[in-house]
Amino acid sequence: MGRIVGSVVAGYVTMFVLVFILFSGAYLMLGTGGSFAAGSWDVSLAWVVISLLVGIAAAVAGGWVCATIAKDLRGPRALAIVVVVLGLLMALPVLLGTGEAAAVGARPETVGLIEAMQNAKQPTWIALLNPLLGAVGVLIGAGLKGSPRASA
Repeated sequence: MGRIVGSVVAGYVTMFVLVFILFSGAYLMLGTGGSFAAGSWDVSLAWVVISLLVGIAAAVAGGWVCATIAKDLRGPRALAIVVVVLGLLMALPVLLGTGEAAAVGARPETVGLIEAMQNAKQPTWIALLNPLLGAVGVLIGAGLKGSPRASA
């Protein structure tokens, strides 16, 4: 059981670190103007596409790490459930409209990375799709590891 829990934690940490690094790099590459729609906190189409690609890539990597440590499918299955549950919990502010972007007003011409992360407004459908794509990505990553045992 400890191996399964450890595999889920390691897989999730892998995903978190990759998402942070890849999103930071994407923001530095696109800049404020490429990351947001003109004059607003709404993310651009380019950011939406990058977001989907980053999420899937990180989930595949997390699933692979999880499967490598778990040595059976219980770890990746548990990680997929964690990704869906935490993803939906993180989507609640978007769904309920309680994000901070409305409170901060219009977006300035240039925005730092941390301010962008705090205030970006993503479409509702992305907030709902990301956890599902993440779970699928985890299971794909686990499948890339080979054919782990169904359970032990």
